[in-house]
Amino acid sequence: MKLRSNLKALADERNVTIREISRAIDYRFETVRLMYNDELERYPRDLLMRLCTYFNCGPGELFTVE
Repeated sequence: MKLRSNLKALADERNVTIREISRAIDYRFETVRLMYNDELERYPRDLLMRLCTYFNCGPGELFTVE
């Protein structure tokens, strides 16, 4: 089983760019980009909280399990 970031799907669904998300949640662009591309190895809690607030979703919606 593997945990995968669902950030790209959420962003595409809302038609927003990585840079727009990064600015809106006031978080480092590079970290958001890594999560978007499913390259982030560890997920900072504050990033998850900000993304959940931004997308109005729960943590379970930020990830998929394969």
